[in-house]
Amino acid sequence: MNQENNIVSANESRFNAANYSEALTAFTVGWVDPENISKILDFIAPPIPVGRRFEFKRSTNAEAFFSESDDMRAVGAEFKRVSYQGESVNEKTINKGLTVRVDHDEIYGDDWQERYTQTLLQRLLRNELRRAVAALDAIATAESEANWESGNPDEDIRNMISASADSSGIRPNRLLFGEGAWNKRITCLESQNTSVALKSGMISKEELASKFLVDACEVLSSRYQSAMNAKSIIGGGMNIYAFFARDGISKDEPSNLKRFYTPNDDGGAFRVYCEEHAKYTDITVEHYSTIAATSSLGVRKLTVS
Repeated sequence: MNQENNIVSANESRFNAANYSEALTAFTVGWVDPENISKILDFIAPPIPVGRRFEFKRSTNAEAFFSESDDMRAVGAEFKRVSYQGESVNEKTINKGLTVRVDHDEIYGDDWQERYTQTLLQRLLRNELRRAVAALDAIATAESEANWESGNPDEDIRNMISASADSSGIRPNRLLFGEGAWNKRITCLESQNTSVALKSGMISKEELASKFLVDACEVLSSRYQSAMNAKSIIGGGMNIYAFFARDGISKDEPSNLKRFYTPNDDGGAFRVYCEEHAKYTDITVEHYSTIAATSSLGVRKLTVS
């Protein structure tokens, strides 16, 4: 905390009514992330508003696909009775936040508080995205590594989607490409020098989603500072994930991953505090969230070489 504009883990003692900034908290509600980190985060783990402590059902999945041949009722008898068992999980959202100390000698412009708040928001969202990708990778079943120096890369992706559907009974509706895997697919198709391959390599994310019969494809290209002089793509960049996710407000809907968060009074995810001192101001942004896997069935990962 001795260096100017140093970002540190937030201290809970700062969070009181006197330091709460209603204006900056309202700013976070209307703020649009210029790096689209929040878009990819919501794509992987749809946001679900909950209280601090909540309960959800972890899907057993197989029960939804049982099939009987004895569902016929004899006269005077009852129908066969079935039951569905889902594991109830008690969870709570975790308090996360960062603080930046702004020396008053470094202040310029009337919007300096908003600018520093935005910096903290982007950093917190990047942290959440790394957690979401790690959670997705942890529950994914790995396919055999794909060598895309030649051949048809889209066949490997179709096979992965089919394997996912066979496992879960639900066809995955989202594909997440690492930037390296996305580029490798295009390079492979371009090298074949045929009109069909070249056309496939030029299609957009939306057209590719339609081709694979999924709702959406996204490319994960966000970087983070992995070492003093190095940046790395979150998730490594050479993986493709097939999974199921649905935007909604139900904590029991069938997404493989969910990001549970506790909203503030305005319905947003973040709260902002300003602690004024004679020569500096500490700005803190906090939120309550947890990323949980409600079902690992059907999640597949294809690693490209």
